Amino acid sequence: MRLVLIGLFALAAAALAIVLAAWLAERRLDRMADARSFDDVAKVPAVETALVLGTAPIGPEGGPNVYFVRRLDAAAALWQAGKVRYFIVSGSDGEPAAMRAGLVARGVPASTIYLDPAGYRTWDSVRRAREIFGQKRLMVVSQRFHLSRALFLAREIGIEAWGFEARDVETPYSVFTELRRFPSALRAYFDVWTDAPARAAGPAVGIGVDPPS
Repeated sequence: MRLVLIGLFALAAAALAIVLAAWLAERRLDRMADARSFDDVAKVPAVETALVLGTAPIGPEGGPNVYFVRRLDAAAALWQAGKVRYFIVSGSDGEPAAMRAGLVARGVPASTIYLDPAGYRTWDSVRRAREIFGQKRLMVVSQRFHLSRALFLAREIGIEAWGFEARDVETPYSVFTELRRFPSALRAYFDVWTDAPARAAGPAVGIGVDPPS
């Protein structure tokens, strides 16, 4: 019985340590993003290419995903303000195609939008922006909690990056949606530490040279 109690105590202590580490990781990434993340399009530096990070176009309740809608609104605002010339829309499954359609509906020319269908995770999207699309300077578009992680990853692999904050969702769809940012932050450090390759390779694409896919 005593050994069982010791084992349970050890498991609880380990779980608490992981939770604390995840919280500290997320807080540190958020502070690091302060100087390079903007919510006012007028203050955003002009950068040739923006990386728009994907999410499902349809929310769990069956209607439009508010995270998705607001990311496209933010990306279109960059175009309208003349802050970027090209977009990489990165996600998995049908996300990039849906993102392109949404941007075109907002007045962005299809000829400026490059699809990255292998953005399975933020790490993949950022690595492929450099390794496949050849980008060394990027404007990243997402909600702030996501941007802080993406900017950290970009910096660690040698990309000079800034973030434009899409409006956050006032009422998250679930507790899981709200809390997953903490383990995701911890995983960002793990990805950098292990220097994990992107899940998919591919031929190089020249932004502004090769036609969009």
